[in-house]
Formats: sequence, C-alpha cells, structure tokens
Amino acid sequence: INALGECCCLPTSKHVFTKIYVCSVSIHISIYEMPLLSDCYHPLTCCCVFSELALESNPSDHARASTIFLSKSQTDVRDKRKSNHINHVSPGLLSKKYSSCSTIFIDDSTVSQPNLKSTIKCVTLAIYYHIKNRDSDRSLDIFDEKLHPLSREPVPDDYSYIDPEHKLIYRFVRTLFSAAQLTAECAIVTLVYLERLLTYAELDICPANWKRIVLGAILLASKVWDDQAVWNVDYCQILKDITVEDMNEMERHFLELLQFNINVPASVYAKYYFDLRQLADDNNLSFPLEPLNNQRAQKLEVSCLP
Repeated sequence: INALGECCCLPTSKHVFTKIYVCSVSIHISIYEMPLLSDCYHPLTCCCVFSELALESNPSDHARASTIFLSKSQTDVRDKRKSNHINHVSPGLLSKKYSSCSTIFIDDSTVSQPNLKSTIKCVTLAIYYHIKNRDSDRSLDIFDEKLHPLSREPVPDDYSYIDPEHKLIYRFVRTLFSAAQLTAECAIVTLVYLERLLTYAELDICPANWKRIVLGAILLASKVWDDQAVWNVDYCQILKDITVEDMNEMERHFLELLQFNINVPASVYAKYYFDLRQLADDNNLSFPLEPLNNQRAQKLEVSCLP
C-alpha cells in the first residue's frame, strides 16, 4: 500500500523471503515490501514493467551494465594520467605497501563488511563526479535547495552555478551517517538509489539539488537496509531547520520517481562495491592496510569454514 492507499509492490514468487518496512509519508503510513538481498531479481507486479533491454542498460537494476559514476570519472582519470606522463610524475599507487615474505598487509573492507570511512569517501567521490561531469541541469522543484532550504541561512545567489568540492560532499554525508549511526552497506545502497533516480526520472544531480537528492537517497536506504531504521523526525533533529512535512513530501516523491522499485540484487550491490574500489584506486584513495596478525588470521580462517 502506498501513501495514497493504492496497491503497490508485491513479489511475484511465494518463495521470496521478505521484510516489511514502514515509512511515514505525510499523514499516511506507507508499507512497502521488498525481497531480502538475493542473487535473483524478482520483478514487481504492480509497478511499471521494464523491458529486458532497459534493464540491461540500467546499472542500478542489472549487474552487467556499467555504473554511471565510474564512466563519468574516466575522463578525469585519463587527464590525470596524461598530465603525470607529460610531467614525469610517478603514480601514487607506487607508494602502496606490498606484501613481503615476512609481513602480509590486508584491509578490513570486504563486500559483506565494507570499511565505513573509506566507503563514504568513495561514495561521495562518485557523487562529486556525477555533479562535475553532468550533461545538463535537469531537476525537479522538490529537490531544489532554493525552494526547499535545509537551513535558515540564506542560499547564495550563485548556488546553482558553483560545483561543490569533494570535501563538502564528504562532510555532509559523514555528518548524517555519524549522527544516524548508519552502516557502510547503507552508503553503497544510497549510491544505487541515487543512480536509479537519475535514470528513471531522467534527472541530473547538480549544485542546486545535490543535497536534497543525497538526503532522500540516504533516508530511503537507511529505512530499507538498516535493521534499526532512522525515522524522518530523527533527520530533523540532525539538520535542525528542516521540517518533518518537508521530509515526508521529499520521501514520497523519491519513492514515486523510483516507481517503488527499492530492490537491490546482490549482484548489483557487489558490482557497485567493486566499482567503488576501482574508483578509489584510480584516485589514489587507499583503504587502510594493517599487518595480518594471529587474531585476524584466525578470524579469516573461521569465516572461510563451510
């Protein structure tokens, strides 16, 4: 049942295990049902039926499609490599610690348990490339920060022209994740929902709307994928000046633009994780490495047991 009291998304197969998530939208209660993370993609019967061709071209739905953020970052990566070659600058990757016969360095980030700080850095870098290398400025009023400000401070006149730096995006997302105690998995799903929104609604994330689009994606991802969901009123405590009514309206629009498709197959999640790792390598964002000691080796051995 959606916010308007209409029938919405139900799995087609009775063998799909589901969880129920309750989301407050305006004065209604919206209950949407989604499959647990699984390798199989189960279409939703009451939503718009996508063609197989459309699915294959949409990275947020199909694992074989290339992620948009990685494609948008390649221009900058090629320019950096060309500049380094011309100026005879050695790549930063050479400064990495490599395993030797006496010490093995590994990072704690895995596809099932990503490192939180590193994941947020990579996700915000992906958002930065989305904004920097956008094709146009297609947007909707519900996401415009001038029309729906997140704080009482006046929005600058040139707010829609100046691209935010990566550090600004990182601080905004880190503040929300820290205050709401969200997980790294939630950050990855946030990026999936963001790219799904841009594809389904044919929008661009730009200086005028990036904060509200990112906030909407985080809000939805935290409710769907975190065991202890954060309510809209909790985000109002974090951002202070935003109202619950505004949060509810933005959430309702976000769900409608996603056509209530909140399913993220395991294969899509894994693709986004490894593409974020690739983005980190391309931009010299190293994941924290620590020597492999006995305790960590035992944990690895236990996790590998059948």
